[in-house]
Amino acid sequence: MESLKFSEYLQKILSDAVSLCAQMEASGLLIMLDAPIDWKRLKKFLGDTYFVVAATSREILEGADENEIKSVCLKLEEVAPVYDRITHAILEAVADDFVAPGSRLIALYSGFDTVGFDSISVINLGEHLERLTGKELRKIETKVPLKTLKMVVDLALEIGREGREGKSVGTLFVVGDTKNVLASSKPAGFDPVRGYKCKERELSDPRVREGIKEVAQLDGAFVVSQEGVVVSACRLLDASTAMITLSKGLGSRHWAAAAVSQRTNAIAIAVSQSSGTVRIFVNGEVALRIESRHSRPMVWREFDYDKPQSSN
Repeated sequence: MESLKFSEYLQKILSDAVSLCAQMEASGLLIMLDAPIDWKRLKKFLGDTYFVVAATSREILEGADENEIKSVCLKLEEVAPVYDRITHAILEAVADDFVAPGSRLIALYSGFDTVGFDSISVINLGEHLERLTGKELRKIETKVPLKTLKMVVDLALEIGREGREGKSVGTLFVVGDTKNVLASSKPAGFDPVRGYKCKERELSDPRVREGIKEVAQLDGAFVVSQEGVVVSACRLLDASTAMITLSKGLGSRHWAAAAVSQRTNAIAIAVSQSSGTVRIFVNGEVALRIESRHSRPMVWREFDYDKPQSSN
């Protein structure tokens, strides 16, 4: 993959971003990369300006850690809309304690150009996240550690985007307040995680995540502790929906997610089987909606046709 060149244009737009950062008294820069860059030169050019880099590929971020550069790798397709990529970068950066939830950032990204930067935006994290979620991120964090929430949401997005064996998969995770969640649910039958040690049920383990993707095809919800351990699977939630109001078109899985999040101090994360959309429920309401599937870019090709045969 070809690296970004430190052209006069690149240096100029970086300088403008640094100047705007100072003028707006922002906490730092959020640099959305679509190609590798010379880390040492970038770090030297930005000087004392605090910055975080984000990309959808680990290949692009290779060498960032060695140069003590804070980076986040987004689990999104390269064709994901800019808004989604910036939003995910913010969530990742906050979860990794790179930036504070209520801070202000200057985002530098490519809005139109396929390579390089062409856009600069001022992002107030509190306002940005509130527009996206309807609630401040800090209100969510008081119920479940953001690190655990991020881990579960990432897994939910993978399930919504990938499905299993070519088929769409819908599922439900309930995170936190484990004791009350178990009391508000019952086993659907066989529990695939029962009998395993805690270390063998940690979502931070890639093997566990792959196993969860397989089990997600079964009925019922996953109950996850605040520490990111799968406590139980295939649980049927038994919480009243009498006080719940949801948008039309949402099925029983979403109603159950809303109800359990209202009845307990847990956060429910539902993956829609029809659309792959991930919704986070807090206190009986949708607090965050993330689209996991994105259309593929159109492929243009020459028009093929068979020449008519001669009648002679």
